[in-house]
Amino acid sequence: MTTPLPSGLRRRQVLASSLALSALGGASAALAQAEGNWPNRLIRIVVPNPAGGTADLLPRLLAEPLASRLGQAVVIDNKPGAAGNIGAEMVSNAEPDGYTLLAAPPTVLSINVSLYPKLNYNPARFVPISVLATVPNVLMVHPSLPVNTVQEFLAYARANPDKLSYASQGSGSTAHLTAELFKLRSNTRMVHVPYKGDAPAVADLLAGHVQLMFGNIAAASAHARSGKVRILAVTSPKRLAALPNTPAMNEIVPGVVAVTWFGLVAPPNTPLPIAKKLSAMVADILRMPEIHRRFAEVSAEPVGNTPEEMAAWMKEETENWAAVIKSARIQVD
Repeated sequence: MTTPLPSGLRRRQVLASSLALSALGGASAALAQAEGNWPNRLIRIVVPNPAGGTADLLPRLLAEPLASRLGQAVVIDNKPGAAGNIGAEMVSNAEPDGYTLLAAPPTVLSINVSLYPKLNYNPARFVPISVLATVPNVLMVHPSLPVNTVQEFLAYARANPDKLSYASQGSGSTAHLTAELFKLRSNTRMVHVPYKGDAPAVADLLAGHVQLMFGNIAAASAHARSGKVRILAVTSPKRLAALPNTPAMNEIVPGVVAVTWFGLVAPPNTPLPIAKKLSAMVADILRMPEIHRRFAEVSAEPVGNTPEEMAAWMKEETENWAAVIKSARIQVD
């Protein structure tokens, strides 16, 4: 952490070294001059995930209304691979001019930094724009498991250490870390079975090859209605209006709170005025009834906070998951 330098001739050094702008991005003189003309060409939003999932859908829903407000085309560019690190590294190395942005889930913005010893980008150096939305996760179990409540599940798991298997989208995914957080807080032992993505993980849960998963509420709710899984709890801080009779895990196992969130950031050193302008536009778009409706279809709750609020959000999430990763001794190649 640095101390601001005196004002005057060294003003640019002050901006570069102050704590707030190290988190939110400082502008060079050349970029400052360009701010007044921004935007004057196409804007690309890189999504470090495959097309089709929630991480891809949410920025796509924003693209058209954002383009209308900016007066320039906004395109989505999917760059999946390496747990999101390929797309994130690309944006980290992009020109900090406001024309390349990153829309990403928490793995890229707050988790991978604690998982990968040789990460080629620093998530803390991205310039935050806004958290777009949160999506609650749920504990779902296969109906063959003789439990109907969290209390019964805890008793069964403790009586059968290492006999239950839980699925995830892969090592270090939110499903994996949520399960590890649950294990730490509940003093239970279960076996992790990582898959390459959500679809094969859910498929094996439905087939009974694994007994449980901390998964996306939208998919879980659909399968619960058909009787293919049971939802025992949500991992949001409080109960959800959509599932009023389903307890929050935090009520029964304190400290087990985990939501999947999706954020919009810019490359390091992007001028703060650009980030603030984008943030205000995103917040306005997220208040649109049509956007609320479309987000609700995938159980996403719009957020739309400021760059400063998102910076604090990312810092807290990074610290929380770093503690879980360290305690559970999670490692990835």
